[in-house]
Amino acid sequence: MREDKQLLVITHLSQLLDLITGIGGFIVPLVLWLTQRDKVAGMDLHGKAIMNFQISLFIYSILCIPLIIFLGLGIILLIIIGIIALVFPILNAIKASNGEMPYYPLSIEIIK
Repeated sequence: MREDKQLLVITHLSQLLDLITGIGGFIVPLVLWLTQRDKVAGMDLHGKAIMNFQISLFIYSILCIPLIIFLGLGIILLIIIGIIALVFPILNAIKASNGEMPYYPLSIEIIK
């Protein structure tokens, strides 16, 4: 296995493609994780954290829809989810470049 901090950083930052394409922030990190997890040290851990985070954000966004209809609270929660989806990939890219472990809040551990 080789150490490639740059690829780990790119994997975290590729989540921001969601802001441009809508789904690219899920597909690109998934492809990088699946193709590089046995070749790059730490990729399996970082990839799982990213996938769990992306799936969790999707679940939380879906749960906000009824809250918009019934309470109007869902709009505020969607804004908070959007901020979290913007900030934490950047913070974890910085952590990856420093050799630290990723941390995504409110992440449901689906992939172990």
